[in-house]
Amino acid sequence: MYPKVLVDLKKVEENTKIVAQACAEKGVEIMGVTKVFCGAKEIAEAEMKGGIKYFADSRIENLVKLKDFDLPKVLLRLPMISQVDDVVQYADISLNSELKTIEALNIAAMAKKKIHRIILMIDLGDLREGILPAQFDETVQAILKMDNIMLHGIGVNLTCYGGVVPNEDNLGQLADFAKHVKDQYNHHLEIVSGGNSSSFYLLPQGRLPQGITNLRMGEILVLGRETAYGELVEGMHDDAFIFEAEIIELKEKDTVPTGEIGMDAFGNKPSFVDKGKRMRAIMAAGRQDVDPTTLIPLDERIELFGSSSDHMMWDVTGCGYKVGDIVQFKLEYGSILSLFTSEYIGKEYK
Repeated sequence: MYPKVLVDLKKVEENTKIVAQACAEKGVEIMGVTKVFCGAKEIAEAEMKGGIKYFADSRIENLVKLKDFDLPKVLLRLPMISQVDDVVQYADISLNSELKTIEALNIAAMAKKKIHRIILMIDLGDLREGILPAQFDETVQAILKMDNIMLHGIGVNLTCYGGVVPNEDNLGQLADFAKHVKDQYNHHLEIVSGGNSSSFYLLPQGRLPQGITNLRMGEILVLGRETAYGELVEGMHDDAFIFEAEIIELKEKDTVPTGEIGMDAFGNKPSFVDKGKRMRAIMAAGRQDVDPTTLIPLDERIELFGSSSDHMMWDVTGCGYKVGDIVQFKLEYGSILSLFTSEYIGKEYK
Protein backbone atom coordinates (compact mmCIF):
# COMPACT_ATOMS: atom_id res chain seq x y z
CA MET A 1 0.00 0.00 0.00
CA TYR A 2 1.22 3.48 -0.88
CA PRO A 3 1.68 6.00 0.55
CA LYS A 4 3.18 4.39 3.62
CA VAL A 5 5.64 4.81 6.46
CA LEU A 6 8.43 2.26 6.84
CA VAL A 7 9.60 1.80 10.44
CA ASP A 8 12.93 0.17 11.27
CA LEU A 9 12.16 -1.27 14.70
CA LYS A 10 15.78 -2.22 15.32
CA LYS A 11 16.83 1.41 14.94
CA VAL A 12 14.11 2.53 17.34
CA GLU A 13 15.29 -0.06 19.85
CA GLU A 14 18.92 1.03 19.43
CA ASN A 15 18.01 4.70 19.91
CA THR A 16 16.07 3.82 23.04
CA LYS A 17 18.88 1.70 24.44
CA ILE A 18 21.41 4.53 24.08
CA VAL A 19 19.11 6.98 25.85
CA ALA A 20 18.06 4.53 28.56
CA GLN A 21 21.64 3.58 29.37
CA ALA A 22 22.82 7.19 29.48
CA CYS A 23 19.97 8.04 31.83
CA ALA A 24 20.43 4.96 34.01
CA GLU A 25 24.06 5.97 34.66
CA LYS A 26 22.66 9.11 36.33
CA GLY A 27 19.90 7.28 38.21
CA VAL A 28 17.20 8.47 35.82
CA GLU A 29 14.39 6.31 34.41
CA ILE A 30 12.63 7.17 31.17
CA MET A 31 9.05 7.17 30.01
CA GLY A 32 8.60 6.27 26.36
CA VAL A 33 6.19 8.82 24.89
CA THR A 34 4.07 6.93 22.37
CA LYS A 35 1.81 9.72 21.10
CA VAL A 36 3.86 10.49 17.97
CA PHE A 37 3.13 7.02 16.59
CA CYS A 38 -0.38 6.81 18.08
CA GLY A 39 0.47 3.98 20.42
CA ALA A 40 1.44 1.50 17.69
CA LYS A 41 2.20 -1.74 19.52
CA GLU A 42 5.13 -2.72 17.31
CA ILE A 43 7.04 0.49 18.06
CA ALA A 44 6.06 0.45 21.71
CA GLU A 45 7.52 -3.05 22.01
CA ALA A 46 10.79 -1.89 20.42
CA GLU A 47 11.05 0.93 22.97
CA MET A 48 10.29 -1.49 25.79
CA LYS A 49 13.11 -3.75 24.59
CA GLY A 50 15.34 -0.68 24.55
CA GLY A 51 14.77 -0.03 28.24
CA ILE A 52 11.89 2.36 28.87
CA LYS A 53 10.21 1.94 32.26
CA TYR A 54 6.81 3.53 31.50
CA PHE A 55 4.55 4.12 28.52
CA ALA A 56 3.33 7.72 28.36
CA ASP A 57 0.76 9.24 26.04
CA SER A 58 -1.46 12.31 25.80
CA ARG A 59 -4.53 10.32 24.76
CA ILE A 60 -6.36 7.60 26.63
CA GLU A 61 -7.19 5.91 23.32
CA ASN A 62 -3.50 5.15 22.81
CA LEU A 63 -3.03 3.86 26.34
CA VAL A 64 -5.93 1.47 25.73
CA LYS A 65 -3.97 0.01 22.79
CA LEU A 66 -1.09 -0.67 25.18
CA LYS A 67 -3.12 -2.11 28.05
CA ASP A 68 -1.67 -5.61 27.68
CA PHE A 69 1.95 -4.46 28.03
CA ASP A 70 3.36 -5.00 31.50
CA LEU A 71 4.60 -1.47 32.08
CA PRO A 72 2.90 1.37 33.98
CA LYS A 73 0.82 3.67 31.75
CA VAL A 74 1.02 7.45 32.19
CA LEU A 75 -1.46 10.00 30.84
CA LEU A 76 0.59 13.04 29.82
CA ARG A 77 -2.12 15.52 28.94
CA LEU A 78 -4.04 16.87 31.91
CA PRO A 79 -7.20 14.76 32.35
CA MET A 80 -10.58 16.08 31.32
CA ILE A 81 -13.11 15.85 34.13
CA SER A 82 -15.48 14.18 31.67
CA GLN A 83 -12.88 11.42 31.23
CA VAL A 84 -11.88 10.61 34.80
CA ASP A 85 -13.45 7.13 34.82
CA ASP A 86 -11.36 6.09 31.80
CA VAL A 87 -8.27 7.75 33.26
CA VAL A 88 -8.53 5.68 36.42
CA GLN A 89 -9.30 2.56 34.37
CA TYR A 90 -6.49 2.77 31.81
CA ALA A 91 -3.81 5.05 33.27
CA ASP A 92 -1.80 4.04 36.33
CA ILE A 93 -0.50 7.60 36.66
CA SER A 94 -1.70 10.95 35.31
CA LEU A 95 -0.17 14.43 35.15
CA ASN A 96 -2.31 17.02 36.93
CA SER A 97 -2.47 20.70 37.83
CA GLU A 98 -6.14 21.34 38.75
CA LEU A 99 -7.45 20.44 42.20
CA LYS A 100 -11.00 20.17 40.86
CA THR A 101 -9.86 17.48 38.43
CA ILE A 102 -7.82 15.66 41.09
CA GLU A 103 -10.90 15.63 43.34
CA ALA A 104 -12.90 14.09 40.48
CA LEU A 105 -10.18 11.47 39.99
CA ASN A 106 -10.34 10.72 43.71
CA ILE A 107 -14.08 10.04 43.47
CA ALA A 108 -13.64 7.89 40.35
CA ALA A 109 -10.83 5.91 41.97
CA MET A 110 -12.91 5.40 45.10
CA ALA A 111 -15.76 3.99 43.00
CA LYS A 112 -13.36 1.54 41.36
CA LYS A 113 -11.65 0.72 44.67
CA LYS A 114 -8.32 1.89 43.28
CA ILE A 115 -5.54 4.21 44.30
CA HIS A 116 -4.73 6.53 41.41
CA ARG A 117 -1.23 7.98 41.28
CA ILE A 118 -0.62 11.52 40.08
CA ILE A 119 2.33 13.68 39.11
CA LEU A 120 1.72 17.29 40.13
CA MET A 121 2.94 19.61 37.41
CA ILE A 122 4.62 22.93 38.28
CA ASP A 123 4.92 25.82 35.82
CA LEU A 124 8.51 27.00 35.97
CA GLY A 125 8.29 29.49 33.11
CA ASP A 126 7.23 27.73 29.90
CA LEU A 127 3.58 28.77 30.46
CA ARG A 128 1.94 25.51 29.52
CA GLU A 129 0.48 23.24 32.25
CA GLY A 130 1.36 23.49 35.91
CA ILE A 131 0.47 25.17 39.15
CA LEU A 132 2.37 28.34 40.01
CA PRO A 133 5.10 27.87 42.64
CA ALA A 134 3.19 30.05 45.09
CA GLN A 135 0.33 27.51 45.02
CA PHE A 136 2.53 24.52 45.75
CA ASP A 137 2.04 23.99 49.48
CA GLU A 138 -1.73 24.50 49.55
CA THR A 139 -2.09 22.11 46.58
CA VAL A 140 0.11 19.43 48.12
CA GLN A 141 -1.73 19.68 51.43
CA ALA A 142 -5.10 19.20 49.68
CA ILE A 143 -3.85 16.19 47.70
CA LEU A 144 -2.36 14.45 50.73
CA LYS A 145 -5.79 14.50 52.39
CA MET A 146 -7.40 12.48 49.57
CA ASP A 147 -7.96 8.79 50.31
CA ASN A 148 -7.72 7.41 46.78
CA ILE A 149 -5.07 9.69 45.28
CA MET A 150 -1.36 9.09 45.77
CA LEU A 151 0.99 12.02 45.20
CA HIS A 152 3.49 9.91 43.28
CA GLY A 153 5.65 12.66 41.86
CA ILE A 154 6.10 16.19 40.60
CA GLY A 155 7.09 17.35 37.15
CA VAL A 156 7.71 20.23 34.80
CA ASN A 157 7.16 20.80 31.11
CA LEU A 158 9.70 22.88 29.17
CA THR A 159 10.33 23.81 25.50
CA CYS A 160 6.99 22.48 24.20
CA TYR A 161 5.19 25.83 24.23
CA GLY A 162 7.36 28.71 25.37
CA GLY A 163 10.64 27.21 24.16
CA VAL A 164 12.20 27.60 27.61
CA VAL A 165 15.37 25.48 27.72
CA PRO A 166 15.87 23.15 30.69
CA ASN A 167 18.89 24.06 32.81
CA GLU A 168 20.35 23.82 36.30
CA ASP A 169 18.16 26.69 37.49
CA ASN A 170 14.65 25.54 36.52
CA LEU A 171 15.32 21.83 37.05
CA GLY A 172 17.13 22.67 40.27
CA GLN A 173 13.94 24.39 41.44
CA LEU A 174 12.00 21.21 40.66
CA ALA A 175 14.44 19.11 42.69
CA ASP A 176 14.11 21.59 45.57
CA PHE A 177 10.32 21.19 45.53
CA ALA A 178 10.75 17.43 45.88
CA LYS A 179 13.09 17.90 48.83
CA HIS A 180 10.57 20.29 50.38
CA VAL A 181 7.84 17.64 50.17
CA LYS A 182 10.10 15.16 51.95
CA ASP A 183 11.18 17.62 54.66
CA GLN A 184 7.86 19.36 55.23
CA TYR A 185 5.39 16.49 54.81
CA ASN A 186 7.55 13.38 55.35
CA HIS A 187 6.33 12.19 51.94
CA HIS A 188 8.68 10.55 49.46
CA LEU A 189 8.11 11.25 45.77
CA GLU A 190 8.90 8.30 43.51
CA ILE A 191 9.10 10.48 40.40
CA VAL A 192 10.70 13.87 39.87
CA SER A 193 10.11 14.30 36.15
CA GLY A 194 12.47 16.85 34.67
CA GLY A 195 10.94 17.34 31.26
CA ASN A 196 11.30 15.70 27.88
CA SER A 197 13.85 15.11 25.13
CA SER A 198 15.05 18.70 25.52
CA SER A 199 16.56 17.83 28.92
CA PHE A 200 18.79 15.08 27.53
CA TYR A 201 21.58 17.46 26.49
CA LEU A 202 22.32 18.10 30.19
CA LEU A 203 23.29 14.47 30.82
CA PRO A 204 26.57 14.20 28.88
CA GLN A 205 27.55 17.64 30.19
CA GLY A 206 27.02 16.48 33.78
CA ARG A 207 24.55 19.31 34.33
CA LEU A 208 21.33 17.46 35.18
CA PRO A 209 20.59 18.46 38.79
CA GLN A 210 20.72 15.75 41.42
CA GLY A 211 17.24 14.73 42.44
CA ILE A 212 15.77 14.50 38.91
CA THR A 213 14.72 10.86 38.61
CA ASN A 214 12.69 10.72 35.41
CA LEU A 215 12.52 12.11 31.87
CA ARG A 216 9.64 11.80 29.39
CA MET A 217 11.26 10.84 26.07
CA GLY A 218 9.52 11.08 22.71
CA GLU A 219 11.36 12.71 19.82
CA ILE A 220 14.82 11.55 20.84
CA LEU A 221 13.75 7.89 20.67
CA VAL A 222 12.27 8.12 17.17
CA LEU A 223 14.58 10.72 15.57
CA GLY A 224 17.77 10.38 17.61
CA ARG A 225 18.10 14.04 18.58
CA GLU A 226 17.70 16.13 21.68
CA THR A 227 15.17 18.91 21.30
CA ALA A 228 16.67 21.84 23.21
CA TYR A 229 18.98 22.62 20.27
CA GLY A 230 17.98 19.95 17.74
CA GLU A 231 21.33 18.15 17.73
CA LEU A 232 21.63 14.53 16.61
CA VAL A 233 22.99 12.40 19.44
CA GLU A 234 26.16 10.50 18.54
CA GLY A 235 25.46 6.92 17.53
CA MET A 236 21.71 7.41 17.10
CA HIS A 237 19.51 7.09 14.01
CA ASP A 238 17.48 9.87 12.37
CA ASP A 239 16.12 7.57 9.66
CA ALA A 240 14.16 4.96 11.62
CA PHE A 241 11.01 6.33 9.94
CA ILE A 242 10.85 6.66 6.13
CA PHE A 243 7.86 7.89 4.14
CA GLU A 244 7.19 6.49 0.66
CA ALA A 245 4.91 8.16 -1.89
CA GLU A 246 4.06 7.10 -5.43
CA ILE A 247 4.27 9.35 -8.50
CA ILE A 248 0.83 9.50 -10.18
CA GLU A 249 1.58 12.19 -12.80
CA LEU A 250 4.83 13.29 -14.39
CA LYS A 251 4.76 16.18 -16.89
CA GLU A 252 6.79 19.19 -17.89
CA LYS A 253 4.76 22.26 -16.98
CA ASP A 254 5.12 25.97 -16.32
CA THR A 255 6.00 27.02 -12.79
CA VAL A 256 3.48 29.90 -12.73
CA PRO A 257 -0.27 29.22 -13.19
CA THR A 258 -2.09 30.83 -16.10
CA GLY A 259 -4.95 33.20 -15.26
CA GLU A 260 -6.06 35.36 -12.36
CA ILE A 261 -4.79 34.07 -9.00
CA GLY A 262 -7.41 33.78 -6.26
CA MET A 263 -7.51 31.66 -3.10
CA ASP A 264 -6.22 28.10 -2.95
CA ALA A 265 -8.06 25.18 -1.32
CA PHE A 266 -7.02 26.39 2.14
CA GLY A 267 -8.12 30.00 1.76
CA ASN A 268 -4.67 31.42 1.06
CA LYS A 269 -3.55 33.42 -1.94
CA PRO A 270 -0.48 31.60 -3.27
CA SER A 271 2.58 33.20 -4.86
CA PHE A 272 4.93 31.61 -7.37
CA VAL A 273 8.51 31.96 -8.59
CA ASP A 274 8.89 31.72 -12.37
CA LYS A 275 11.52 29.07 -13.11
CA GLY A 276 10.28 28.37 -16.60
CA LYS A 277 9.21 24.89 -17.56
CA ARG A 278 10.12 22.14 -15.10
CA MET A 279 9.40 18.44 -14.78
CA ARG A 280 6.64 18.25 -12.21
CA ALA A 281 5.82 15.04 -10.31
CA ILE A 282 2.51 14.71 -8.50
CA MET A 283 2.60 12.25 -5.61
CA ALA A 284 -0.39 10.60 -3.99
CA ALA A 285 -0.43 12.26 -0.57
CA GLY A 286 -1.39 15.72 0.60
CA ARG A 287 -1.93 18.10 3.44
CA GLN A 288 -4.74 15.93 4.82
CA ASP A 289 -1.98 13.42 5.60
CA VAL A 290 1.12 15.52 6.27
CA ASP A 291 2.65 18.98 5.95
CA PRO A 292 4.97 18.38 2.99
CA THR A 293 7.38 21.08 4.18
CA THR A 294 8.32 18.66 6.99
CA LEU A 295 9.36 15.94 4.51
CA ILE A 296 13.07 15.57 3.74
CA PRO A 297 13.67 13.93 0.32
CA LEU A 298 16.35 11.25 0.33
CA ASP A 299 16.96 12.36 -3.26
CA GLU A 300 18.47 15.78 -2.61
CA ARG A 301 17.88 16.85 -6.22
CA ILE A 302 14.12 17.22 -5.84
CA GLU A 303 12.37 20.32 -4.50
CA LEU A 304 8.85 20.98 -3.28
CA PHE A 305 6.53 23.11 -5.42
CA GLY A 306 3.51 22.86 -3.13
CA SER A 307 0.53 20.74 -2.18
CA SER A 308 -3.23 20.53 -1.91
CA SER A 309 -5.35 18.23 0.27
CA ASP A 310 -4.48 15.03 -1.60
CA HIS A 311 -1.59 15.92 -3.94
CA MET A 312 2.06 16.95 -3.52
CA MET A 313 3.88 18.60 -6.42
CA TRP A 314 7.66 18.20 -6.58
CA ASP A 315 10.26 19.49 -9.03
CA VAL A 316 12.05 16.38 -10.31
CA THR A 317 13.74 17.92 -13.34
CA GLY A 318 16.67 15.82 -14.52
CA CYS A 319 16.02 13.01 -12.03
CA GLY A 320 14.78 10.36 -14.47
CA TYR A 321 11.68 9.30 -12.58
CA LYS A 322 8.73 7.50 -14.18
CA VAL A 323 5.03 7.36 -13.34
CA GLY A 324 4.60 4.67 -10.68
CA ASP A 325 8.04 5.22 -9.12
CA ILE A 326 8.29 5.47 -5.35
CA VAL A 327 10.01 8.46 -3.74
CA GLN A 328 11.36 8.26 -0.19
CA PHE A 329 11.55 10.92 2.52
CA LYS A 330 12.99 11.20 6.01
CA LEU A 331 10.64 12.72 8.55
CA GLU A 332 10.43 15.40 11.20
CA TYR A 333 8.58 14.84 14.48
CA GLY A 334 5.47 16.63 13.20
CA SER A 335 5.35 14.61 10.01
CA ILE A 336 5.58 11.31 11.91
CA LEU A 337 2.69 12.47 14.08
CA SER A 338 0.55 13.45 11.09
CA LEU A 339 1.26 10.34 9.08
CA PHE A 340 0.48 7.99 11.95
CA THR A 341 -2.72 9.87 12.66
CA SER A 342 -3.88 9.56 9.04
CA GLU A 343 -5.84 6.38 8.36
CA TYR A 344 -4.94 6.70 4.68
CA ILE A 345 -1.24 6.04 5.27
CA GLY A 346 0.03 2.47 5.43
CA LYS A 347 2.46 1.42 8.18
CA GLU A 348 5.07 -1.26 7.58
CA TYR A 349 7.50 -2.59 10.18
CA LYS A 350 10.80 -4.35 9.71
